[in-house]
Amino acid sequence: MQLAVLGGFVVAGMAPLLHRWFGDRTPLVMALLPASLAAWLLGQWPAIAAGEVLLLEWAWVPGLDISLSFLIDGLAWLFALLITGIGALVLVYTGDYLRGHRDLPRFLVVLTAFMMSMLGLVLADNLVTLFVFWELTSITSFLLIGFNHGDLSARKAAQQGLYVTVGGGLALLAGFVMLAMAGGSWSLAELTTRGDELRDHALYPPLLACLLIGAFTKSAQFPFHFWLPSAMAAPTPVSAYLHSATMVKAGVYLLARLHPALGGTDAWTLSLSLVGAFTMATGAFLAIHHTNLKKLLAYSTVMALGTLTMLLGLGTPAALVAFVTFLLAHSLYKGALFMVAGILDHETGTKDVTHMGGLRRVMPRTAVVAAVAALSLAGMPPLLGFVGKELMLESALAATHFRVIIVGLTFVAAFLTLAVAAIVALRPFHGAWRRTPRSPHEAPPGMLVGPALLAALSLLLGLVPGRLDALVASTVAGLGAVDHEVHLALWHGINLPLLLSLASLALGLAVWHRWDRLRARLARLRPLMARGPEAGYEALMAGLVAGAEWQTRMLQNGHIRNYLVVTLLTLLGLVGHALFFRHAPSLDVPVEAYLHEAVVAGLMVAGAVAACVMRSRLAAVAAVGIMGFSIALVFVLFSAPDLAITQLLVETLTVILLVLVLFRLPRFATLSTPTERARDVVVAGLSGLMITLLMLSVLAGERLPRISDYLIANSQPQGHGHNIVNVILVDFRALDTLGEMFVLALAAIGVLAMLRFHAGDHEVGRSSTREHGDG
Repeated sequence: MQLAVLGGFVVAGMAPLLHRWFGDRTPLVMALLPASLAAWLLGQWPAIAAGEVLLLEWAWVPGLDISLSFLIDGLAWLFALLITGIGALVLVYTGDYLRGHRDLPRFLVVLTAFMMSMLGLVLADNLVTLFVFWELTSITSFLLIGFNHGDLSARKAAQQGLYVTVGGGLALLAGFVMLAMAGGSWSLAELTTRGDELRDHALYPPLLACLLIGAFTKSAQFPFHFWLPSAMAAPTPVSAYLHSATMVKAGVYLLARLHPALGGTDAWTLSLSLVGAFTMATGAFLAIHHTNLKKLLAYSTVMALGTLTMLLGLGTPAALVAFVTFLLAHSLYKGALFMVAGILDHETGTKDVTHMGGLRRVMPRTAVVAAVAALSLAGMPPLLGFVGKELMLESALAATHFRVIIVGLTFVAAFLTLAVAAIVALRPFHGAWRRTPRSPHEAPPGMLVGPALLAALSLLLGLVPGRLDALVASTVAGLGAVDHEVHLALWHGINLPLLLSLASLALGLAVWHRWDRLRARLARLRPLMARGPEAGYEALMAGLVAGAEWQTRMLQNGHIRNYLVVTLLTLLGLVGHALFFRHAPSLDVPVEAYLHEAVVAGLMVAGAVAACVMRSRLAAVAAVGIMGFSIALVFVLFSAPDLAITQLLVETLTVILLVLVLFRLPRFATLSTPTERARDVVVAGLSGLMITLLMLSVLAGERLPRISDYLIANSQPQGHGHNIVNVILVDFRALDTLGEMFVLALAAIGVLAMLRFHAGDHEVGRSSTREHGDG
């Protein structure tokens, strides 16, 4: 499976080549990848249904206990199947939606990479691996949301989504580190078995806070919900995939995966249930303000994500069953509805639902698909959404903390969501005919097959929900409720959840009937809503820009001496504080020095002082050379001839270059005041003193074995080389050497670009001269 996921990134990179071969059929060809992965996952169902857990290990960085391990249990299997199955349908949909688009290959590259990133996230067992894929989803979603990069709103929405999710990712990384420290492992499979140890650990409160911030930002929980509706600037295939099976479910998946290890405490229950319930009601309330079809559906996704978070917070076995059922129902109907929204936009040229009407006459198949999916969104029988809604209401009624608040917010979300479903299903297709920018007609088969299949599954699974018992049971087992018996049904008799459903139906239809008037009245709240979390985000970003401009004016004012002073003062503050307040500096000065060592040290000091006081540039360069050559002598004295040769070559070349540059420089001029020069002397002296004390403390307070002993002992056995320096550079410090190679390569590319730039200017100048002369 690891090869399949990593190979998916290779296939993503091949999209431009495949587009040359297959043209507009490329999305269909690339859909074979997720379709084959979905088929493989279906083949593993007997083992998953039997309660087996597949752990596929692949050592990545074994020295750091980091492995590319994939864990497939009921929870991971369900998410992976949704990602691959809906991903294949989205690629088929893309084939007609973006047919003939000049940037289709670029879109396929990023969409496939996004798909593989999300698949790796839900399968990862190692925390480091999970975080890598987590960040990859943020980066690829940024590219997808900003696909139409010529549109300012798309670029702004992409940046907003990136800043919010990556900011949460930093908190998540801190949470992962503390989780590994508290649990003694980087493996999720092991951490989930150490719940008691983790919940009693002193790090539990901060690690929980960091993990919740990471999950809440990714899954658009209040107050981070605002980035998700803004992401509607992306093309509709992205919206359908993002909202149904991928990125926004990543935070929910993480919370579900960690539920056995971290759930059950008051902090977990209150945080998830209250934040989830408030997000649920907020999303439903904000949805009815909008007439943009994709915005309506986006805010209903915020509602659904809040519902899933609330159910995890409640944490009872019944709530976990509701979580799994609602998750599956939402993935099916939301993917279908977003594809329907894309069809309407594609065929009519508008996303505004108030500008549509009577479309069922020319788009009958689309109208049927929209009606079925919207009924599932509304929680109407006999759709799967009804089963999930009944279980959700039952779980809310059984809440042990803040029951009245949770039930009230759940009921508000239920009837407002029903109103949204009625708007989506009825407003575009029924009523009087409205003229649209384009002459609408039925969608092509490639765009209709995906939503039709998802809507059909919503209906079929709703008619026979008992067929899902084994799937829900295996997924709930991954959430910690191993022995809970699952029995899904459409009818549980007349009970309080059913009565609440009927009441929400009546209120939802009333809201839909008076939606235009209600929307006009709610417009009065827009000034108040404009001061919400998104305004706080904008103020924060504006503050960062203002702070950066102030910092640039103060610190980066074009004077190198100021840069050096700031750098050295920062070093003094940080290192000096740690040296004097956390460790007592050693004043044990070694005096067992030989005469020739003292002479070399004296030459270095003399060269440095002379370079500072000389008024002649040539003399100052010569003094700098004396100091450099003295350093080479130090390397020779301490048996490092290779470093001495390197130092001699670099110093000689530097001195020659400086001498050559001297002829183009103006005469010496006094550019600093006596006060500034005195400041520089003090800063330089303090820096030298601190480095001296630091080195003395290191030598006097040696507590660990010398690294040189390890390198000497392991150079030949592990590095298979007799030249220790080469083994250090190539094996033990391979990443450091690789970084240096990258730096040199980048510098070479920069020099080449500058040379070509100046050569181009020269050629342009000569051609202009010739043209002028010819004239």
